[in-house]
Amino acid sequence: MGLNRTVLFEAHQKLGGKLIDFGGWEMPVQYTSITDEHLAVRQAAGLFDISHMGEVTVSGPGAEAFLNVVLTNDVRKLASGQGQYTLLCNERGGVIDDLYAYRLSVSVYLLIINASRIAEDVAWLRAQAARFSGGEVNLTDASHHYAAIAVQGPRVKEFIGLAIPGASASVFPVASVTDLKKNQIAGFPYDNHSLLVSRTGYTGEDGFEILGTDSAIRHLWDQLLALGAPYGIKPCGLGARDTLRTEVCYPLYGHELDEQTTPIEAGVGFFVALDKGEFNGRAALAGQKANGVGKKLVAFKMAEKSAPPRPHYPIWVDGVSVGMVSSGTQSPSLNLGIGMGYVPAAAARPDTRLEIEIRGKRYAAVVVPKPIYRPA
Repeated sequence: MGLNRTVLFEAHQKLGGKLIDFGGWEMPVQYTSITDEHLAVRQAAGLFDISHMGEVTVSGPGAEAFLNVVLTNDVRKLASGQGQYTLLCNERGGVIDDLYAYRLSVSVYLLIINASRIAEDVAWLRAQAARFSGGEVNLTDASHHYAAIAVQGPRVKEFIGLAIPGASASVFPVASVTDLKKNQIAGFPYDNHSLLVSRTGYTGEDGFEILGTDSAIRHLWDQLLALGAPYGIKPCGLGARDTLRTEVCYPLYGHELDEQTTPIEAGVGFFVALDKGEFNGRAALAGQKANGVGKKLVAFKMAEKSAPPRPHYPIWVDGVSVGMVSSGTQSPSLNLGIGMGYVPAAAARPDTRLEIEIRGKRYAAVVVPKPIYRPA
């Protein structure tokens, strides 16, 4: 079986992107260098291909009630045009996926799910819908209907309106794309097509994520690179996406989150609405909230010079191996090794001394509050 390719594959080749296998997709890991692309996002603007992500539409009179049973956050809080971070959990509270849920109208929702989890999520949602008796629910795997890009960074708001001019035409009324607030989404006319634009991202910076047809997204990619050039925009690969999200401690499925780990252990309990009534995993999560957890996700900085910490490197406390690094890298913003990992709850307090085993040798590190880096 060959690798999947997004509609921007040729654009990545033309820009000299170094392509790798990422969850079955042939994607750019970098174009120039990870540091160069990372700093462009922190200081100016970066453009990412996120067409590999999955999209699921959930509609019908029972959609709201259904989503409140299968997701941890409370979708009743969403007005049309609003989105929220949320998690799909099994009965034990383990995370099947983390995702964004947007309300497009009274009874239509859009879920943006991880590329590596599309098959599992859709199968799980369909199985849950088959058992759901709270009204009609229609589920569509719309992943092949959309291409998507993310444009991120403090200067994006200065030029995105040149590429997507004018007022929204659907979902939520705004006079211009830059009038969207964080987590809002609206539909905009573009080049005889329509785009869904949300003010969201995975970098810790201001920015937008945009879904559209293949041809619209191809055109918009080229247009944003041209219009953003005076503002310092750069195309960015998966490498910078990873260093950016690690600095701000955003979890990545398969690293910080999996079916054996709960949102409470992962430090994203804020997105679990225990007060909304019954939902998948609620009993387990309520128990952890009340009684505490055995392991916790911590952020750390290296306290001495070393090679960068990497996933699966052992974490030591007081001479005992207690856990593993889930994500680790050299931080381009801070110019030191940083990471996240699971440790016993007793070792999770900020300023706790750790050691990270790197290539057979242990190096000093310290637990720090999240996020590790705060954008200005």
